[in-house]
Amino acid sequence: MRHKACIHPRQDSRITLQGPGILSVLAWAAALPFTALPSHAGTFTPPQGCKLEVTVQNRGCTVSQIYRCGTDPDGHQRSAIFNEDGPTHISRIDSETRWIESRNPNSGIEDRLVDEARDHASFSTLIETGHDDFDFWTESNTGERLHHVGHDELTGETVTVDGIKLEKTRFELTTTDVNGEVLIERSGQQFINRAMGRFFGGQETQSDWTGLRQETNDSPVLFNFPGEKGFGETTPQFDCGQIVAQLPDERAQL
Repeated sequence: MRHKACIHPRQDSRITLQGPGILSVLAWAAALPFTALPSHAGTFTPPQGCKLEVTVQNRGCTVSQIYRCGTDPDGHQRSAIFNEDGPTHISRIDSETRWIESRNPNSGIEDRLVDEARDHASFSTLIETGHDDFDFWTESNTGERLHHVGHDELTGETVTVDGIKLEKTRFELTTTDVNGEVLIERSGQQFINRAMGRFFGGQETQSDWTGLRQETNDSPVLFNFPGEKGFGETTPQFDCGQIVAQLPDERAQL
């Protein structure tokens, strides 16, 4: 379930998680500042010392910019996710796809991985055994600690999307607060790519502490690499206009 980096569940009932990479205490100054992100249609330019590797157009009206920064430890990679209104999520994962840090540029809430964990997420374990359990905590810049427990498993199925081979996964994730209150429950299907060393979104069901239940599809559709049309573009192309129309109906049915 590591496609979307751990984002603070109370800031947005639709969490966007980009990989159980969550957050360690490396300098946030190296992270992408909000001011470096275009707020409307345009071309993404990563900060100085960073290199954009691929732009991914997803279902659900989002586009992801995946890049690496020379000041980060080896194996770390970053992503910035845009919807029609601009940037919504910035994150960093490590080589095991742990959520190292994530940030909502609109609310300013940041979440970072707590170093000590009962069972850190492990991309290598998933690849080697077909199953990986995780049980770890994150802490936000507001002081709230969140507990994340779940697992990923490979289904054995592969698909090719825009020339990129992806392996299907199944996942379950429960996020609770320090008192054990369940805040978010998520389950569904995602994808991994071994060469890129990361998760990509898929179809999932999510419910939160308010009783809201949503079914979403954030599957990748296009992979644009350097020199290709669409590389760096920040305007999402797929399913836009549908989310706004659907959400009121979904809420009304609850």
